[in-house]
Amino acid sequence: MNSGDAWVEGPNGERFWGRFGAAGLLVHDLRRGVLLQHRADWSHFGGTWGLPGGARHEGETAVEGALREAAEEAAVPADAVEVLFTSVLDLGFWSYTTVVAQAVRTFEPHMADVESIELRWVAVPDVTGLPLHPGFGAAWPELRSRLTALAG
Repeated sequence: MNSGDAWVEGPNGERFWGRFGAAGLLVHDLRRGVLLQHRADWSHFGGTWGLPGGARHEGETAVEGALREAAEEAAVPADAVEVLFTSVLDLGFWSYTTVVAQAVRTFEPHMADVESIELRWVAVPDVTGLPLHPGFGAAWPELRSRLTALAG
């Protein structure tokens, strides 16, 4: 597979990471909340909180990409989560897929590369109290609503 690690420029000059789109993993643990990543200062929208994720490889599905990136960045074991649903932001020339998963067993994430300042389990009501990556911040209300409905 070819790496998708490159910028894509939109018609208005905006830049988006991932030649083949990007994907992130939102892991929900019923006891601990959602797993968030405090993004390294040097990264795009550095210093904000978002999801482990990144550029998809050529031919890689969004779920495959999100699971791979979460393992690379936060040591999330693929067998510790069960995918619940996906949410896609499709701009026509680029897309981002949020893969929402439930933790099916306890695991401790840890920073597995240099893209994080911190990883933290955050209670669902407390997410909006953090400085969120703009894309995640815009998507969070709908994601929270769907997640809450599934959690009962």
